[in-house]
Amino acid sequence: MTGRVVVAGASLGGLRAAEQLRAAGWRGEITVIGDEPHMPYNRPPLSKEVLAGKASFDTLAFRPRTGADVDWRLGTAVTAARLAERVVVLDDGTELPFDGLVAATGTRPRRLRCPGPALGRHTVRTLDDARRLQDSLATPGTRLVVIGAGFIGCEVAATATGLGVTDVTVVDPLPLPMVGALGELLAGELLRRHEERGVRFALGRSVTRFAGDEHVTGVVLDDGTLLPADVVVEAVGSVPGTGWLDGNGLDLADGVLTDASLRMGGLPYAVGVGDVARFPNARYDEVARRVEHWSLPTAMAKHAAPVLAAHLAGDVADPEPFAPLPTFWSDQHDFRLQSFGAPALGLDDVRVLDGGTGGDLLAGYHRAGRLVAVVALGGQAVVARAARYRADLLKQPALTG
Repeated sequence: MTGRVVVAGASLGGLRAAEQLRAAGWRGEITVIGDEPHMPYNRPPLSKEVLAGKASFDTLAFRPRTGADVDWRLGTAVTAARLAERVVVLDDGTELPFDGLVAATGTRPRRLRCPGPALGRHTVRTLDDARRLQDSLATPGTRLVVIGAGFIGCEVAATATGLGVTDVTVVDPLPLPMVGALGELLAGELLRRHEERGVRFALGRSVTRFAGDEHVTGVVLDDGTLLPADVVVEAVGSVPGTGWLDGNGLDLADGVLTDASLRMGGLPYAVGVGDVARFPNARYDEVARRVEHWSLPTAMAKHAAPVLAAHLAGDVADPEPFAPLPTFWSDQHDFRLQSFGAPALGLDDVRVLDGGTGGDLLAGYHRAGRLVAVVALGGQAVVARAARYRADLLKQPALTG
């Protein structure tokens, strides 16, 4: 096989796609394009070990299983694509033709559009973001306000508390932290554990503006409350990196829509991998969703790369649908959240499987009476008990509805 596959995005999904293309037998060129100057690295530690000063880039960087046979173009970005012509355009104006395309451009942090100064406001998406935030939290007596009580917000609050920051407040318009991902039972337990460790919450509240002149000095809420702040972290979700795909007739409503085999817009030579892709999971139903879990880019690359390589080799067989078992974890303070399955599909029927409130807790999430996920909250023992359900979840037949 000759020609070129362009991989747009040099994070975990892009790296694994390149590796899996080689494993699938692709011997043509592979060009990976990434807007950061770094080789692909592990992002989950950014809000934890890196922020706490316990990990360096050397410990985060992935070691590619493919090396000199991949053309890495780092510190540049794909700005446009003409899929019908099989060309991508880089930010320096270069037009790069391709035979196959992998979209792995991930997401960028969503920012609040509120009046007020920009200095002192942070996001946590890149290594450089984490370094800047770490420096800002090093000043004794720092007052931190975290906006958003999701994964990143809760992890940053926990890490800051561990660093000795005693004034930490988390703001969120929802009534409980991570309630959209966990449901009320575990979200309530999560709130209790954070509050026991000194984190304060302003729940059911939104931000209207930032106080200060050049540098933020506080956060003003919708009820008029002023939260003094020297450092603000905006952890209010993400925006899929799809702008470069505009103008190609693709569904970009929430990431790029793919079919059940991860092909974009029905094009056999273009696949989506990682957080940027919205796909139907054949394990559950035909509804296309984006799933921002660390394990998914690798699983998606293992499926999408052979699909793409087969097409480029002239194989017209219809590929099997993608049916992963999602997993996620989140380390906060001295406890872990560990999930197997899709808890968001079972929020209306959550049952305690082991333990109870006030201690380690294992919950089962059910849809149409069937177990679709388990989530553990606590120490290593309950996490291990959750892992025992993995085989049962893998055996569950596809659901509809």
